[in-house]
Amino acid sequence: MKDVLRETAIENAKKWQSPDYDELTRKEVAKIEQESPEDFFDAFYKNLEFGTGGLRGIMGIGTNRMNKYTVGMATQGFANYICQQFTPKNRSIAIAYDCRNNSQEFARVAANIFAANGLKVYLFESLRPTPELSFAIRELGCCGGVVVTASHNPKEYNGYKAYWNDGAQVLAPHDKNIITEVNKITSPNQVKWTGGDENITILGEEFDQKYMNMIETQMLSTDEIKSHKDIKIVYTPIHGTGIKIVPQMLSKMGFNNLYVVEKQSIPSGDFPTVDSPNPEEPAAMSMAIELAKEKGAELVFATDPDSDRIGLAIRDDRNELVLLNGNQTGSLLTYYILRRWSELGRINGNQYIIKTIVTTQLMGDIAESFGVRYFDVLTGFKYIAEVIRTLEGKMQYICGGEESYGFLIGDQVRDKDAVIASVMIAEMAAWAKSKGMTLFDLLCEMYTKYGFYKEGLMSIVRKGSKGQQEIASMMERFRNNPPKQLGGSDVVRINDFQSLECFDTTTSTKSSINQHKSNVLQWITENGTVISVRPSGTEPKIKFYFSVKLNLPHQSEFHSIEAQLDEKIAKLKEEMNLLR
Repeated sequence: MKDVLRETAIENAKKWQSPDYDELTRKEVAKIEQESPEDFFDAFYKNLEFGTGGLRGIMGIGTNRMNKYTVGMATQGFANYICQQFTPKNRSIAIAYDCRNNSQEFARVAANIFAANGLKVYLFESLRPTPELSFAIRELGCCGGVVVTASHNPKEYNGYKAYWNDGAQVLAPHDKNIITEVNKITSPNQVKWTGGDENITILGEEFDQKYMNMIETQMLSTDEIKSHKDIKIVYTPIHGTGIKIVPQMLSKMGFNNLYVVEKQSIPSGDFPTVDSPNPEEPAAMSMAIELAKEKGAELVFATDPDSDRIGLAIRDDRNELVLLNGNQTGSLLTYYILRRWSELGRINGNQYIIKTIVTTQLMGDIAESFGVRYFDVLTGFKYIAEVIRTLEGKMQYICGGEESYGFLIGDQVRDKDAVIASVMIAEMAAWAKSKGMTLFDLLCEMYTKYGFYKEGLMSIVRKGSKGQQEIASMMERFRNNPPKQLGGSDVVRINDFQSLECFDTTTSTKSSINQHKSNVLQWITENGTVISVRPSGTEPKIKFYFSVKLNLPHQSEFHSIEAQLDEKIAKLKEEMNLLR
């Protein structure tokens, strides 16, 4: 198999040494082939796949890399599909980009190609959050959009996310149809690289104000903000796009005691102060935590490079700053928002929230307690957006989220939005303070009422073509030999989202699952423990999700119960041989 792939790499590289590619590229291909055979193989053994979400990969020369040629050919395919689906007068597209190296260049390449194909292009003047791009598509009536970002991936990565006219990432049938058109573009000669500059309109601060005005309409406790606007907040954009909007938005809402981590406020694709620009990683928030200790801040926010994910730290009952995971932040936001909606008399039984299948069931429990329906969807915010689109005009979406630090409030954006989440968290803290509470008190109140849910995530990285095969083998092994017991409790249900079958082990019966197909396995035990496993769709890793639960009789027992839950998760990892 390796020999076949090596031949493919050689054939692909030959094409890149033709006059269709610029001289600098041709020289780089020859250099990498001579000096680094393994890098050469990985760069050319396949084409960088334009998947259902777009492109994502390591930057560099080659068919399996993010560069102007792979971006350009993907853009031409996307443009061809848009031209098939929309009349000339309705063809428009919005483009944004983040702080990563080459993001601005790739965005400009895409803008030029769309414009050369006759589309009206709205291009942001500089880096902007991904959720603002989603808002722009809807606000400007575009038929699609592109954001150049690799989200929270390591610095060597970049990506290209494709959006449809509802402001969400593309779904069926458009996703597969776009892929078909992209795959038809096999040479740079098929790309309209230039022409149509008059079709490009630049978006700047005036549009930012529209986005921020929309966010302001989602707030629920403006009086409480006025009373407690001096809450000390520390924020870090981790060198990303959040610096353009988050401080402005917090100031607009009245919060006047904001400290931004200065060294991380400078946009940079090298992410010089962190190993990983991911707020899921505690190290990414360490500088913000230190600043919060120095300033005596009550809240710490971090947004990832394209500002669609948010990390949060709050002070606990020992006055120590503690990091919340995505499930905790999402559940706390859901509890606060639904409580305020109930107090304001907005809930009439026609509202709903959405979570993903690997996100805590606590969010569902909270929704049901307020008479609000909840929906489970596959991992990926495009599936949350799909439900919103399906129910538009029939039911009212309130909020939704996923465990991977993504949350969305209101339906005017159709992707996770860390900008609005950061402002809502600040508002929630002000509201809690007006009640004589901290956010930690509110967290404990939620756990006392619904049960103390604790989740854990473990990722095993396997890079390259060999790593892909290892991950596939692991999934096959789990699928063919599922565990019978986990954590001392019998597995009573097995959900296989690839076959869309639910197997009840107590009755040995199968039932169908109403979802899109996805390579996800889920085991549910008699005592309510849930373990899910899936390969990542954007990174070379396989992910294991753990969810355990115990009662929390009183806030004073928080730390002891949390320790017991952490021990349960550790034992599950050991039992599944994941710690080797």
